Amino acid sequence: MAKNLPTNCPSSEKTIKDLLQERSKATFNPLKITNLLDGSQEATIRRQHLESLITKDPTGIFSNDENMYMHRTDRHVRSLAKHVRLMELCRSIGIGKEYNGEIVLDPDFHILIEALADDLPTYLHWVMFVPNIRSLGDEEQQAKWLPLCRDWKMIGCYAQTELGHGSNVRALETTATFLKEEDGGDPGGSWIVHSPTLTSIKFWPGTLGRTGNHAMVIARLIDGQGVDRGVHNFLVQTRSYKDHTLMKGVTCGDIGPKIGYNVMDNGFAKFDQVKIPRRNMAMRFAVVDEQGNYSKKTVSEATSKISYITMMQVRAMIVRNSSKVLRMGSTMAIRYSAVRRQGFKDKHMKEENQILDYKQQQHRLFPLLAASYCFFFTAKKLSENLKAIEERLYSLSNGDSNVNAEEIITKIEVGGIHASTSALKSFCTTVAADGIEDMRKACGGHGFLQASGFPEMICSYLQNPTVEGDNQMLPMQVVKVLLKLVNDVKSGNTKNLEDWRKTDAKYLIEPLKEMVNGNTSTKCNASSKEEMMDASVFHNAYQHRAARLLFEVSNKIEQDVKNGQKFEDAWNASLIQMGRISKAHCAYLLFDNFVQCIKEESEKGNVSPAEESVLNHLAMLYGSYWIEKEIGDFLEDKYFTSEHAAYIRSLVLEMMDKIRPNAVALVDAFDISDFRLKSALGKYDGDVYPAIVEAAKRDPLNASEPGPGYKEHLKDLIVGGVGVYSGTVSRL
Repeated sequence: MAKNLPTNCPSSEKTIKDLLQERSKATFNPLKITNLLDGSQEATIRRQHLESLITKDPTGIFSNDENMYMHRTDRHVRSLAKHVRLMELCRSIGIGKEYNGEIVLDPDFHILIEALADDLPTYLHWVMFVPNIRSLGDEEQQAKWLPLCRDWKMIGCYAQTELGHGSNVRALETTATFLKEEDGGDPGGSWIVHSPTLTSIKFWPGTLGRTGNHAMVIARLIDGQGVDRGVHNFLVQTRSYKDHTLMKGVTCGDIGPKIGYNVMDNGFAKFDQVKIPRRNMAMRFAVVDEQGNYSKKTVSEATSKISYITMMQVRAMIVRNSSKVLRMGSTMAIRYSAVRRQGFKDKHMKEENQILDYKQQQHRLFPLLAASYCFFFTAKKLSENLKAIEERLYSLSNGDSNVNAEEIITKIEVGGIHASTSALKSFCTTVAADGIEDMRKACGGHGFLQASGFPEMICSYLQNPTVEGDNQMLPMQVVKVLLKLVNDVKSGNTKNLEDWRKTDAKYLIEPLKEMVNGNTSTKCNASSKEEMMDASVFHNAYQHRAARLLFEVSNKIEQDVKNGQKFEDAWNASLIQMGRISKAHCAYLLFDNFVQCIKEESEKGNVSPAEESVLNHLAMLYGSYWIEKEIGDFLEDKYFTSEHAAYIRSLVLEMMDKIRPNAVALVDAFDISDFRLKSALGKYDGDVYPAIVEAAKRDPLNASEPGPGYKEHLKDLIVGGVGVYSGTVSRL
């Protein structure tokens, strides 16, 4: 039987030794970078303590050992049990105590969620549902609903997407029609929420299918006069508080197995004339009175932007998650590449090469390692910027008399952060989705095993290029914002340009001015590889590319319209180029943030010269790799010459040589435990082969001998002779 398979592996001692030797080569202290990523030494200690509460929990419910062998229904049920136990744990140690008992607001809660290393069906409750109530509910509504959310009586989701409608919110078909009391509504009036067509059925919202009992439904508001006021938010109870049965008129369920992320009950919901109270419409910014009269509240411009900023924070979180999966994938692939040997070093065939020594392996893995760090720093900066804007907006909306003119947040500033979050979400999730699959391939055949940890990671992550804005559509939003900057440069609108200087797009202003004035012949002035090895050279190159591509699209659309094309057709003809602009904008922001954050952390004393040096090697690899990958953009207008391209190619190889001794230490610095990795290939001690065999032994297919299906089927073939050749017969 499988349980008798040998687990003593002659190569175990060698693979363990390989990783020890790799760690001994490090030129820096990994713990220093661990502290940097966590925020401080104290934060690292706190995180490790919280993680230990999960791994050492006496109930054993948090174990993930059997995940890959479980049916999705069993896995879903087990994840619900994990959530319940997590709430017990949080309450027992005071998580949320400083936030009026609201667990989900406590930073420690999010550390524990990471520590689980498994998905929870309740995820959308705190990511989308509760923030929506906070941003769109008025004070009375928040006072009523948030305590129910806090105590997990009300568990909700965000129900926007419909079967036939995704990101085009204006095309949604679900209706919420006002019903006066005298016409059969409740006292004070009601809403009748209805799905008028098959394509209007809500489809895809996470937590909707089986877990949640409420949905924040995005529907077309039809007021008391029958006027369609566009989409608004309505709180709809989908299931009973008492026994979780469906409410009258609600048909709801899970949408079925997906490529991955199957613990989550992405759901569908059909509403058949469902009556809800008038006050279940989110009324922070608009109101419908008891007679069905619609009006918008007189609120400050700042207040109206708060919900917009809140929603952008979801995209910032997605950018942060792209770093997380690349960090996990890099840890697994680089550790495995250090212990996996292939090919002999000499003709005597006595010692095999570590596959991490092969240049093509380094070229597959090291740029993704660099991206994992780069995305982390950019996501951190992005979240900080959004938080700062949100705090300023709250001050303005609350009438803070101490706010001065410089703190007023303009549409341009909001548009700038919208462009950044849209571009970064699109680019980072594309790189991460492609990258973790490349890392799986870099692990050879064993990477195809579920036990490697890659298959579940890949399949669960693949939603990210689509969710919260499809990656092929978001670049349009980016360019729509940036073209306004071009127009302001062309018109010389100094007031607007001052506002643009407060945004991430400020780096485009000066090169665009040059181009508007006719100077389109800027060239890179580096004359040697040594001169190319300067971050400012990369900055200038990325800056020039983004500005040139943007300027060209602006001129093309203008010219096409002058030549008689409809604006929509001219816009459509430039969509492919807009994708290049969005990537170019991202490339500058990512490289600039990476370099600046390293410099800032060094100046603060958070890293020593040794850590600063290895991080700068990663930054230079990241910068040179993406220039090499998109070299055509830099050669197209002769900003780079063929010699520059050769320098860049050589620089990529040089940076890989510098990173090679530190590769394992750089992934160790992520401090991702074996429990969180769930990977036989990425084990910290390097003892991968016994781990692979142990995983094979646990498969239920190996639980009995002679094995399932033998008596019912295989025996007939081998013993019963149903396949015995008995001579020729006439062929039908």
